[in-house]
Amino acid sequence: MIAVAHVSDLHLGAHDPAAAAGLVADVVAAGPDLTVVTGDSTMRARTREFRQARTLLGRLPRPLLVVTGNHDLPLLSWRRVLDPYGRYRSWICDELDPVRRIPGLTALGLQSMPRWRWKNGRLTHRQAGLAARALGEAPAGDVRVLALHHPPSAGWLPGWRRVVRAGRPDLVLAGHTHLPRVLAGDGCTLVVAGTATSHRTRGVPHSWSLITVSGGLFAVEERYLDGGGWYTGRTTKVPRLSAAAS
Repeated sequence: MIAVAHVSDLHLGAHDPAAAAGLVADVVAAGPDLTVVTGDSTMRARTREFRQARTLLGRLPRPLLVVTGNHDLPLLSWRRVLDPYGRYRSWICDELDPVRRIPGLTALGLQSMPRWRWKNGRLTHRQAGLAARALGEAPAGDVRVLALHHPPSAGWLPGWRRVVRAGRPDLVLAGHTHLPRVLAGDGCTLVVAGTATSHRTRGVPHSWSLITVSGGLFAVEERYLDGGGWYTGRTTKVPRLSAAAS
């Protein structure tokens, strides 16, 4: 069995201190084999927010895969044009399209937030080639995981199908909407994490998702926060759809 912790939308700088205080302990207690953070580690990409983000991320279980979100780029600043990813690379991770490999699983993170867009994302031909190499050539039987900030729906992610055809992921992890959900389609399972620590909860409690892979089945356990601490809410089980599972 392989366990993946999926966290998104920290928005440090505009976060709930109680949620941030307990998140790390709850993820550590789950003992994941891989921790994935799908963007928006900061609220406005300010240095003090990145400092907070690095402290929190530094306490999460390793190996750790982190990608950028739209809030991790400066909003109204010259940096948006000349150095949009500079602070992220200095404080969080120098890799914008990181790859992590553990026994039985290959994960690729893609930077889906171009500097010229304010909210919606985009994937490029170059990233499709990277997906083909990192995921398409993963060892036979590996669970292939693609992590990015923008979910492939509602026009948020041009270039999505090109990347899926190239990499053939089994599991896609995303954030951005602040609403946890599990969907199947395009030959893969999409898991969108809810709001981990941000004040932007969209009517749903703070949450993160623990995904376990056992044989040909994904089990997605959503962990929610209330006054008594973190607890297991909805659990969704879906079959692994790719041919690699057969």
